[in-house]
Parts: sequence; structure tokens; C-alpha cells
Amino acid sequence: MKNLEDFFLASRRLPAFLVYLSLAASWFGATSTLVSADEALETGVSSFWIMGVPAVLTVLILAFFLARPIRRLPIVSLPDLVELRYGRAVRHLAAILIIWYMAVLAASQMVAIGHFLKSFLGISYLTSLALGTIVVLAYSVFGGFFSVVITDALQFFLLVAGIFGLFFFLSDFSSLSDISLFASELGKDNYFNFFFNFKKNFLIVLSFTLAWTISPIAWQRIQAARTDRSARFGLFAASGTFFLLYGIVVFIGMISLPVFFSQKLEGPLLSEIISSRAGIFLGGILFVAIVAAVMSTMDTAINTGALSLTRDVYQQIFSSSRGKGIVLVSRLSTLFVGGFAFLVATRFQSILKTLGLASEIMAEGLFIPGIAMIFLKKKLPMAGFLSLLLGGGYSLLRFLCEVKLLSLSWPSWPYSVPYGLGLSLAGFVAGVVIEKYRRN
Repeated sequence: MKNLEDFFLASRRLPAFLVYLSLAASWFGATSTLVSADEALETGVSSFWIMGVPAVLTVLILAFFLARPIRRLPIVSLPDLVELRYGRAVRHLAAILIIWYMAVLAASQMVAIGHFLKSFLGISYLTSLALGTIVVLAYSVFGGFFSVVITDALQFFLLVAGIFGLFFFLSDFSSLSDISLFASELGKDNYFNFFFNFKKNFLIVLSFTLAWTISPIAWQRIQAARTDRSARFGLFAASGTFFLLYGIVVFIGMISLPVFFSQKLEGPLLSEIISSRAGIFLGGILFVAIVAAVMSTMDTAINTGALSLTRDVYQQIFSSSRGKGIVLVSRLSTLFVGGFAFLVATRFQSILKTLGLASEIMAEGLFIPGIAMIFLKKKLPMAGFLSLLLGGGYSLLRFLCEVKLLSLSWPSWPYSVPYGLGLSLAGFVAGVVIEKYRRN
């Protein structure tokens, strides 16, 4: 590796199958396996809304409407485009927002690995957290984005093998009639109602879809693809894979209801299955599969956060930094983002809440100015500034409330998302009006 694009974009030479495998593995993480199975066990088929619907919807939006425009942009990182459309000051705000988002996203996966290893290996949460983080940082620091992609590809095959193995294993224990009977006995009358708790689920879909559409994770893989066709193939293939895998995970959670009908779970459902039901061979495959799912999202978040830290912070201060020196800085940035994410993970215990806070940052802070800047033809500095300031500021205050540094009676996630989006949109419209007034 000789320069920034070698380290963070794999020299823009990823073939279609690696784009697909990396997208699928990086998206199918802790929430996809641990949380989706737990939610399906508790609420039934409507849990598909939590991760399945936003994942499929996001990659289809990117494939149909945004992949080609993104590849035409003369940028390395997302804030490069922010500066072209909104100016240098707004670029700095966007960079802070992205680094913060990636660190919290990585933290959500660390929380998952902490809970999973704690319940499975019988070690402390903090030790589990450190163990998972150190392994991911080892290959992410030395190999950069290419090692993340290659590792993601391997991890994807492992997690698919584990998910399918568990699906066929549990299919022998219960049937749909058994699930219906036990759900009825527990008073779960909406267990097969896909639209149960629709308001909350819709807001979760809105939060995740808006955040992931503008997420640098997807943009990084689109830019790293060898051609437009490679990028779009990877996105379309990922959409079908997500529909299948999330559907299977939801079914795994539901079909586990008769198995764990009278048992109070101490940890994640999949941990209980591995330790008490699966046996040595399948248990080993499942253990590796879940760890792979968690790590494939964690390494992606850390790597993309390090890209923004290197490109949008360090190189803005030391503009002459090039060549192999910047590769060393990129490695140090990877360590820094991973360390910051580790600190965040020590403050949270809920995987879904941590992931929700991460999505809130991007959905409220960057979605509206981010989508607008793809199609803008002229600079609108005030529009971008006010939109990021109001939407991002709102998500920051919400985050500070969640970590108990502020005490405000504001709506919790996902009910907070419409308020943050409204502020961001109001700021953008106000900025457009101000820019028009200035020109006149």
C-alpha cells in the first residue's frame, strides 16, 4: 500500500463478487443475528421490520438511484463532496458527524460481542469487549480496507453456514402449529401479524434507511468497485441475500418459542442454543458464525471512521501528507477510532439502542443535506451549515441524554427521529432562503 486510496479504497479495483460479499457481511452484523432472533422470539414475524426491511430497502435505493451518481463524483470521502457543495466549514462539521457515527456503530457491535462472549465463555463483559476489539484491530490496522473486505468475505460464508445449519437443526424441534399453540398460551395474539406495532417499526425503518442510505460504509464500497456494473451487481445481489437471511433469522427466533417456552433466558437466544442445545459440532459452527457476523460490521465501521479521520481531519491540517507516511497515519487513525468506540461500548448494554443512536446521528444530521448535495449544481453553504447544525445538534443532545450527561425530557429513539429530521429540513430550507436573499 502506497497511498490513501490503496489503504481505504483497495485501489478502486474490487470485482463485483467482493463488493457483494463485503456489503452483505458488513451489513449482516450483531443486530441481524442476536437482536433479530431475540425480537422474533418475543414479538414474532413483525420483527422483520427491525433489520430486514431497512436493509433490503436501502440497497435497492442505492442500486437504482445513487450508485452511478456516487461513482461519478470526484471524491475519496463523503466530506470531500460536502466541501464542494457547502464549503470548508461545513466539511469539518460533517467529518465530526461521520467519525462520531462510525465510532458509535462500532460500539454497538462491541456491545454485542461483549454480551455474547460473556454468556458463552463465562468471562466478564469488559474482558469480552476487549478480546473482540483487539482481534478486529489487529487485521484492520495492518491490512486496511482490503483486509477488511477479504475477512468479510470469509466471515460471510461462516455466518451463512451457521444460520442455515441452525435453521435446519431447529426445524426438527417444532412446527408452525406448535409455534401458534405456544404463542396463544403466552398471550402473544399478534405473533403472526406482520404489521403489529407498526408505528414503532415504521420509525425504526425510517431511522435505519435514512442513515444507511447516506452511510459512508455503502459509499466506500461503491467507490471501491472496479466499474459501475460491479457496484450495482453487488447491491442487487445483497438485496436478495438480505431478504433471505433476515427471514431465516426471524424464523429461527419464532421456531425457538416451543423449545424455550418455560425457560427464562439469561443471555441472547443464540447463546443459549449454542451452549445448551446445539452440541459440539453445530455449536462450534454457530459460535464462529455469530462472532463473524459481529466482527464483519465492527471492522467496517472502524475502517470507515478511520478514513474520515485521516482524510477529513489529518490531511486538512497537514495537506502535504502523502505516500507511505499517510499509510502510517491511517493505521494510527484505525487504532484511535477503535479505542474511542471501545470507551463508548463500556457505557451501554443494549445492542439495539446503541445501533439506534448511531443511525440517529446520520439520519438527522446528514441525510437531507447529504442527498441534496449529490444533485446540487451550485454551492449552498448556509443551507448545509444550518441543516447539519440543527439536525446534528439535536442528535448530539439526545446522545448526551442517553449517556446521562444531560437530563432532558425528550422523546427516546425511534420516536425522536421525526423531530431531528424536521429540524434538519427546516435548517436546509432556511439556508436556501438566506442564500437566495444574499444573491439578490
